[in-house]
Amino acid sequence: MRRAKADARSAHVTIGQVREDAAGHVTIDCSCGMALTNGPDWTVDEHIRLHRAEARYLALSAVAPAGMPRLIPVDADRLPRVD
Repeated sequence: MRRAKADARSAHVTIGQVREDAAGHVTIDCSCGMALTNGPDWTVDEHIRLHRAEARYLALSAVAPAGMPRLIPVDADRLPRVD
């Protein structure tokens, strides 16, 4: 499980330069291909933290022993985008 966590950490790092558009949206890319953007109620930093936490959760869930209880189910529409 430690390896899965380390792999998730290394697969989800910010890359490139921060971009800001005329509307004030701030965006930076993740190495997985997802664009992380601020919104009306969250900062780009909060989006980065959530994205990394979700990636770690999914990676650990995938390698967890069979029968280990989960706190929450992960719906397919909530999985990070894989291009």
